[in-house]
Amino acid sequence: MTEGTRTAARLLIVGPQGSGKGTQGVRIAESFGIPVVSTGDIFRANIKQGTELGQKVTAILDAGDLVPDELTSEIVRDRLSQEDAENGFLLDGYPRNTTQVGHLDEFLAGRGEALDAVILLDVPREESIARLRLRAVEQGRSDDTEEAIAHRLDIYENETAPIISVYEERGIVDRVDGVGSLDEITERISAALTARGLRELV
Repeated sequence: MTEGTRTAARLLIVGPQGSGKGTQGVRIAESFGIPVVSTGDIFRANIKQGTELGQKVTAILDAGDLVPDELTSEIVRDRLSQEDAENGFLLDGYPRNTTQVGHLDEFLAGRGEALDAVILLDVPREESIARLRLRAVEQGRSDDTEEAIAHRLDIYENETAPIISVYEERGIVDRVDGVGSLDEITERISAALTARGLRELV
């Protein structure tokens, strides 16, 4: 497919921690030829580089909390303004609550754009916890303690889940079963997006 016939896709992938949305997001973004905009990746890169932002984020995450809305939105707006996001993007980890939905709506409206689809990975809480425990052992992630896992899942259920209602009212939510093999889940997501008329590049 040539550059001129590329279909712009502005996507959001949502799911509890441990749902596999990071892995699926990368797969879907590659198939559409769009960048993944992951707040988690941006924060972790700054932590690794020891930037001022990284130091702030480290203290917040070590306490089991999430980065403030204004700071997160500012970072996302900057990323979406970069050239590689002109033809679309896949958001992962943002917006995480209704306040951030408002920030994103305002930013996109200013560009005459809107989200095309919201991919919701449905994964039972017990499955999320089991996956996060395994990841903590495999990757040695300091922010994946038992207490932090439970706290972040509580925050997701209380703050992030309500954004689904907002997007469901707009008719752009695709609920996808997030339990199964990586390929099975990817195929479910692709089928849902294809049904919306969103064409993949590969």
